[in-house]
Amino acid sequence: MSKLTEFEQFVIEDKGTERPFSGEYHLHDAKGVYLCKRCDAPLYRSESKFNAHCGWPAFDDEVKGAVQRVADSDGIRVEIICAACGGHLGHVFEGEYLTDKNVRHCVNSVSLRFKSSDEINLKSETSLATFGGGCFWCIEAIYSELNGVTEVDPGYSGGDAETANYKDVCSASTGHAEVVQIKFDPETISFDELLEVFWMSHDPTTLNQQGNDVGPQYRSVIFAHDAQQVDSANRMIERLTEAKAWDRPIVTEVTAFKSFHPAEYYHKDYFELNGEQPYCQMVIKPKVDKFRLAFATKLK
Repeated sequence: MSKLTEFEQFVIEDKGTERPFSGEYHLHDAKGVYLCKRCDAPLYRSESKFNAHCGWPAFDDEVKGAVQRVADSDGIRVEIICAACGGHLGHVFEGEYLTDKNVRHCVNSVSLRFKSSDEINLKSETSLATFGGGCFWCIEAIYSELNGVTEVDPGYSGGDAETANYKDVCSASTGHAEVVQIKFDPETISFDELLEVFWMSHDPTTLNQQGNDVGPQYRSVIFAHDAQQVDSANRMIERLTEAKAWDRPIVTEVTAFKSFHPAEYYHKDYFELNGEQPYCQMVIKPKVDKFRLAFATKLK
């Protein structure tokens, strides 16, 4: 979570309102994505923004699953909050006929942070995916074998740079998750295909745990690099939930990517270099064997 100023706390946590026409984004028209100021979850695309002449940023659509509607304390209006962290955004109105979608999300600028299209690198030839699904040795071994994946690096995401080291992360107090950052060619393998492997390669229903590995550093998490990845992840979670793929609910966290810190050199290619170690034989190898059978046609 980002540290908030006193005024940001007033709006985001205490449900206050900034003065009309005073916010940074009420006339903002750059291309990109608007994120939650507190947790960096993608909320709105610039294509959904319009000028409602109301003094606050207005949007007629949200990133799927990113915004939650709740009854306002005044008993009349409908409040909108960030679905990821519960931060106050503003209110939603319908029936004004200002756009074809007939919806206006009236949002406080101070509740938002903007990331431009250049920053999120939507058109790069090589794309990135960042997943946490337990021990990064296991996930690295699996994704390294996929056709279209050019590089897999183990590391840490979710916390500060100062604590991005194995000793501190193992203390379970840094906010970091053990993750892999995957570079892939979207012309060869899609993000959705990477997600299919993600669901199969770990248990997304155990909170802060994978087998005997226990702690928030082993949580199931998708650090999304753009709004499209958020949509894909949430859409697949909905489908898997409807299909009752597991007996228990999915607890995978979907949040905006902020930073990646490579792990120490001795974690790289761990299964490949230490395959005879007991942990590799008892934990990693069965997962890799299962993956190879399920995705035989997608291997290098």
